[in-house]
Amino acid sequence: MPTPSPTADPTVEKPPTPDDYYRVNRGGGLFSEALSQRIGARIAVFAHKHKLAPTVLTVANLGLSCLVSFVVVASAGPVANDRVWAWPIGLLALVGWQLAYALDCSDGQLARVTGQTSTAGGRVDVLCDVAGQIALVAALSAVAEAQVPETPAWLVAAFAGTWMVNLVTSVMQGGDQAASMVTSRSLPVRVAKLVRDYGAVIAVAGVVLTVAPQWTVWLVSAFTLINGAFLAASIAFSGRAALKG
Repeated sequence: MPTPSPTADPTVEKPPTPDDYYRVNRGGGLFSEALSQRIGARIAVFAHKHKLAPTVLTVANLGLSCLVSFVVVASAGPVANDRVWAWPIGLLALVGWQLAYALDCSDGQLARVTGQTSTAGGRVDVLCDVAGQIALVAALSAVAEAQVPETPAWLVAAFAGTWMVNLVTSVMQGGDQAASMVTSRSLPVRVAKLVRDYGAVIAVAGVVLTVAPQWTVWLVSAFTLINGAFLAASIAFSGRAALKG
């Protein structure tokens, strides 16, 4: 008599799949949803399998982003003086910052799917994001000044100040008071919003550091204008809504 094939125990819950994690992602933009959040979902699967807490992924994001940014800062002078090739440093930035952002995407996915969300975890996530982005801003500023020593201090200061606009507005959009100036999710609108998609932004930064680090000062200038304009528009949008009551 043939041996009956074993059947799955219906009482054993199957582990979440990458699709389960991806379904609870918080977006971030066209690029982030297409790449960063999907990589994050697979990291979440790995973390769940190895019983890692979401905060472990949060701290890993912080450590990796700061390490990569430190290498970029330390090599800015040697690269500008042609003592070190630019492309290995740029490639490290391109891949390292993207992986750090995928870790940032994965911690929230893991927390929501496995029921490990907490106020303290959310605070750690935001604080680590701030620290990591400060390191990234320092890295881009260091490269800009190393490549173009006459880069004005006011530009670096404005770049650093306006860079945090995306993070602040993203935090403000959580909860019952969330609002968007442009709610359409049509493809042309989403393509236009790539200038504020963090995944796309750090990809562009990594490419510039890899192929043409001397253009970093123009990258800094462009994002200062973009983020400054968005800040002004956000103030006007919020102010008009407040006056309407």
